[in-house]
Parts: sequence; C-alpha cells; structure tokens
Amino acid sequence: MAEVILNNVSKAFGQDTALDGVSMTIPDGAFVVLLGPTGAGKTTTLRLISGLEKPDTGDILIGGRSVVNDTPAQRDVAMVFQQYSLYPHLTVHENLAFPLKSPILRTPEDEIARKVAEVAEVLQISHKLNNKATELSGGEMQRVSIGRALVRDPSIYLMDEPLSSLDAKLRSDLRVELKRIQAGLGATLLYVTHDQIEAMTMATHVGVLDQGRLVQFGTPREIYENPVSLYVASRLGLPRINTLPVALFGDAPAGAATIGLRPEHIAQGQGRDSTVTRVEHLGDQTRLHLSLEQHDIVTLTDVHTTLRPGDTVAIAPRNPLYFDTNGTRIA
Repeated sequence: MAEVILNNVSKAFGQDTALDGVSMTIPDGAFVVLLGPTGAGKTTTLRLISGLEKPDTGDILIGGRSVVNDTPAQRDVAMVFQQYSLYPHLTVHENLAFPLKSPILRTPEDEIARKVAEVAEVLQISHKLNNKATELSGGEMQRVSIGRALVRDPSIYLMDEPLSSLDAKLRSDLRVELKRIQAGLGATLLYVTHDQIEAMTMATHVGVLDQGRLVQFGTPREIYENPVSLYVASRLGLPRINTLPVALFGDAPAGAATIGLRPEHIAQGQGRDSTVTRVEHLGDQTRLHLSLEQHDIVTLTDVHTTLRPGDTVAIAPRNPLYFDTNGTRIA
C-alpha cells in the first residue's frame, strides 16, 4: 500500500470545471470516502488517480513518486466500478484470476489459485467459483467485481459507488464486510459515494467535494461536529440537520443568519412551543416531526413516547451551529 497525494489538481471538460485546485493526502492504510452530490467531482478524482484521465494542472504522487505521465498499468491501482464489469462468458474463478494473469504481474499459477481461494472465502463466494458470471445474483456479481480488485496487491484501491445498485440489506452487509477487509489488509482505499451512511460507518477520513472543490477533509466525527459550512453540515447526518432562521430562538452571535440544529441537539420541555405534526416510530428510535412558525423541524424523542400529532412540545437549541448569509460557519 502507499500514501497518495494530490497537489493542486484541476481538470476541465470543455467549459465545465470538474476539479478546481484540489489538494489532498490519502494516508497509507486509510479508508478515505469522497462525499458529494452528482457533479461534485468524485468520479473524476478516481479517474485522475487511476490514469484514465490526465490533470490539466497539478501533480499526483503515489508512494512519493509522480505518476501523471504513467499509464494506468504503471500506476499499480485497482479500481471497482459502479457496474459489475465482469466477463460474462468466464466463470467466477476465471474472472477473479484474470487481473493476476496480466503480462505486468506474471503471477505463477499456484499463487493465482491461492489468492483466488482466499478472496473467494473472504467474500463468501467459494461455492460459486465454477459458476458463470451470468448465473449469479446482483449481490454476488458485485462481490466478484470487488474480489477482482482484492486479488491484487496494489498501491491503492479505488471504488466508485460499488454498493449503490444493491438492495438495502446487502448494502448494509457489504459495508461491514468491506471495512473489515480493508482493516485486515491494511489497505489504502479511496471510496466514492453520495451515501452519508457509507461515509460515517466505513471511513477513517471524509473529503467533502462541492462543485469540484475540496471544502473539508477530516474524520467523520470532525466533519459531523465541526462543519466549516452549511453545505458540509448538510452532507452528513440522518435525519438531516435542521436549518432555521436565527430569529426563531434569538441570542445568536453577530453575523449569524441561520441556526443549524442536529436532531439530537434540540432540548424538549423548555423554550418555544412547537406543534407535533408526525411521530415516526423506527424501533430503535422515534423521530418527532414538529412545526414552529411554519418551519419544519425533526428531532428525536423517547422510543415509547405517547405524543401524538397536534400535541404541543416546548423546544430549545442545545449545542447549535451558526452560519452567516453565505452559509459559512460562525465559530
């Protein structure tokens, strides 16, 4: 594995700027998640590191060496795409073995057999090794796709929303599995997603992209608790952060226009009266939907609450975040 560094990397496609002066260090052995909406520059970042695209300006270093003039093969990266990208006419074993048979790696046959068996066991597809790729379920296909990367021992694994097309339960299972595999291998992994749950549960570091700019980089806890802007604050957290005019509660710092309240940062039983509009029982938690001066607010309450729509609940901010008119955080 290796440390990967982006130094002031920019990339445009015609008049559209995909990346704008991005500098980022992906530490050796880290699980870094790039988070942002469609068009933020997430996939472009992966393609630049892999060598599928070349930056207009800036430098990319893998293991301390500039790779901007290297081919994808010379960069020693392994990439998992959103779609399965398997060879349908080959068996699972043949699909997993394929990367190891490249002229660059020249892996001995006994080593190929050992690595394929190890990866198949880790991904729980050993019983499918003789099946054709077309005989697999969607979840099994994606496991094979991930396995094709894992059989390698690259400088970095690059993954482009590999779980987005799977059903909710399988996504949840594979999130746990991927994190366990990454930790066990000590692998350097850059993972792209728009799913904040994947970012919070898997990442050692999160990079938040906004229109091609890296606006914040840190641990998931740092991003969640100390966002630099309203945009960043809205990228992590479920339910999403409540954003309200500061005038609703008063006592705000100078220059504040918006107060941001995480659902768990709203005290009940004191403050301003709000009206219950909906009670959402989710088993392990209950979400309380409130209305205050026609502003919708979501908070958490006791799982066995007896509150019903139409009831009145007094609420007050607790550990609020404040933002100015441009959405910049006010400390």
